Amino acid sequence: MSVTDTPRSAAWPEPRWTHADDYYVDGAWTRSTATARLPLVDPATGREWGTVPDCSAQDVDAALTAADRAFRTGPWARTTPSERAALLLRIADEVEARATDMALTNTLENGSPISETRGAAANAAGILRHVAELASWLQDEDVRPFPAGGAESVVRRDPVGPCVLIAPWNFPINLMVVKLAPALLAGCTIVMKPAPGTSLSIRFVVEACEAAGLPAGVVNLVTGGGETGDRLVRHPLTAKVAFTGSTPVGRRIAAACGELLRPVTLELGGKSSAIVLEDADLEQISSALIRTCLRNTGQTCYISTRILAPSSRYDEVIDMVTRTVAAAPQGDPFDERTVFGPMASQAQYDIVRGYLDSAREEGARATTGGRPADTKQGWFIEPTVFADVTPEMRIAREEIFGPVVSVLRYDGIDEAVALANDTSFGLGGVVFSTDTAAAQAVAERMDTGSVGVNFFASNHNAPFGGRHDSGLGVEYGIEGLAQYVTFKTIHRRLG
Repeated sequence: MSVTDTPRSAAWPEPRWTHADDYYVDGAWTRSTATARLPLVDPATGREWGTVPDCSAQDVDAALTAADRAFRTGPWARTTPSERAALLLRIADEVEARATDMALTNTLENGSPISETRGAAANAAGILRHVAELASWLQDEDVRPFPAGGAESVVRRDPVGPCVLIAPWNFPINLMVVKLAPALLAGCTIVMKPAPGTSLSIRFVVEACEAAGLPAGVVNLVTGGGETGDRLVRHPLTAKVAFTGSTPVGRRIAAACGELLRPVTLELGGKSSAIVLEDADLEQISSALIRTCLRNTGQTCYISTRILAPSSRYDEVIDMVTRTVAAAPQGDPFDERTVFGPMASQAQYDIVRGYLDSAREEGARATTGGRPADTKQGWFIEPTVFADVTPEMRIAREEIFGPVVSVLRYDGIDEAVALANDTSFGLGGVVFSTDTAAAQAVAERMDTGSVGVNFFASNHNAPFGGRHDSGLGVEYGIEGLAQYVTFKTIHRRLG
């Protein structure tokens, strides 16, 4: 474990922005009316390096008023889906042009290893380009005959209106763009609110939209904490909310949207399982383990932090997982070799420490890690593998959001599936086997929104969403685009 005195090597420039006092409204950066500022703290050192405004009720109202005006009377209301698709392609190019600045700022904000944040711009651009390809679904006429004949119905897909998009701190750029792209293609206008600690990296997305020629008021940005988010969700001009974050906050947003009869998409927490079948190739699992079970220092919603191993191979699996996790470097997130960085905040560090204490108290055995890292600065937790974990333990049931995996044993496929489904969540999962057909058969029995066979990744063409406490609605694919439209049926007689 090695963390330098500064989170940046000499090769990295200073961030473009540090102390911001403005927000983006109606096509211009405008000084916030708020007096309060939110600190930005480098998780690798604990050093404050920037601030953003904690936007006021007046700022929120200005942003939504601009979005509503752009939706109802601006040039955006007269664009076609193909024209909007062309604009998405220009935004994608502008996002890619800002890749280095995005990666630098993102890593400073949340401590994600630079090897992770380097890909954020390319992935965001890929999302924008894929969504642009869906324009024909909006534009092509959809005519459906009456069953008895003599008339037909034309189905229109209209934009739902001004949308509030709220993204979390773990993947701030991509989890905002996966909402922004379909909302824009659908013809909606937007107010974005990033998590307080990752507010500056989203400015590059706004800058890309501006450089691509997006009309004023179509995209707006406010910064702030929970109170700002609540004002956005409950504002009378908000037509739809899309949120990624924790399940407790998602419940509050869902309650508010239910009261207001306002559509909402929620991508929430997870406690997913990796089922290792009897015939699994452990070396193959080792090569996929970090990305599948501990991506981004374990701060990823869909990762499979519960590894279910057959009793006959339990010790083998423990040895493989321990060896793989212990060999992955932890340290300076600006070091290209780093796999595990710090926790994104002091609060998250304290939460994960609590789970480590709970695991020991309940009888789990750490085969590597199991404690805070021995550093003089920053919020580092040693990458940890727990053996002898039983299903009732907190670490087996609750989302930890840190570099911690639990290995549970099972006897027979039925028990493995029952253990995987014994959770209030339902977001991800993976099955490892040398027999693809057998693995898929197990995957089909898992009660979750997405399952991988021998790997896990999101596909821009396919819906991604959770079941139960993992959320409502989906993102990606045609199904994700449909979250931002409202349907209108026009009936007409023939002849």
